[in-house]
Amino acid sequence: MKIYHNLSEFSKLDNAIVTIGTFDGVHFGHQKIINQLVQKAKADNGESVILTFFPHPRMIIDPENQDLKMINTINEKADILKNLGVDHLIITPFTRDFSNQLPEDYIKNTLVDNIGTKHIIIGYDHRFGKDRQGNLNDLKAAGLHYGFTVEEIMEQDIHDVAVSSTKIRQALLAGDVSLASDYLGYPFSIFGRVIKGDKIGRTIGFPTANIFVEETYKLIPGDGIYAVTVEINSAPSVESLATDQRQTSNPILQTYQGMAYIGQRPTINGMTRNIEVNIFDFNQEIYGQDIKMNFLKFLRHDVKFTGLEALTIQLQKDKEATLAFFETIA
Repeated sequence: MKIYHNLSEFSKLDNAIVTIGTFDGVHFGHQKIINQLVQKAKADNGESVILTFFPHPRMIIDPENQDLKMINTINEKADILKNLGVDHLIITPFTRDFSNQLPEDYIKNTLVDNIGTKHIIIGYDHRFGKDRQGNLNDLKAAGLHYGFTVEEIMEQDIHDVAVSSTKIRQALLAGDVSLASDYLGYPFSIFGRVIKGDKIGRTIGFPTANIFVEETYKLIPGDGIYAVTVEINSAPSVESLATDQRQTSNPILQTYQGMAYIGQRPTINGMTRNIEVNIFDFNQEIYGQDIKMNFLKFLRHDVKFTGLEALTIQLQKDKEATLAFFETIA
């Protein structure tokens, strides 16, 4: 998949099969659209194109509202879309000027002149242009004029509830990562760098990796304890490789079970919100490395204990509950 960070980087195609949206979460409903996009492009000997926006339009239109957090970072979103088989991803900087385009100008300048759209697959509720005036009927009318066709995707349901990024965010903030995963079609994850903490976990037999998430707009689930898997890149030691192997050796992705903690550590009167993970059967130093945590199950809410001894007893119970959970999905 080719990635473009501005429309000016993109060369107009002869047969672009296009869909448009922020696609936060790339959830079950989004995947329906994207799979149809990829299949349509193959059937028509065209190329699949996703036009998305960064920052999220709501961050620009309503900058005073700092509460909106994203299910995916832009890099996470790109990785998911790549795995779905998309040919081209255009990440358009969303600005006030861009949002103030008239719908007809947006269609002509962006979809027709810049991309070369021949077919658009779009959600039933898609809106665009100044004050979100443009809609599906405007696209269909413009298609008759410019020679592209429009295909509507209807609302998709899971568990009789319409899937939406908003509902996924609500589930995650409530700690319901299982429901969020049902909506997404994959486990919600956090990607971050391991930084040094105060090492209190080591003193009670539960060492943790402290995770720093660089993207401040990334949504973090509600406080509590979670069963997770942890993906870590590791490679054979340099000493064990021949000289010619050292130039070609690639990191090997290893997956471990563990339990994650999100919260302010009330038992020790913590002042900041932490993201930590106790990785089972793992004793390597990974400071400075980037790791990925996949959230599978919520175990319990954050609680203030009477001291470290009571906390340790509870953590042992949490570990047993986590291991029991992994046995059920083995």
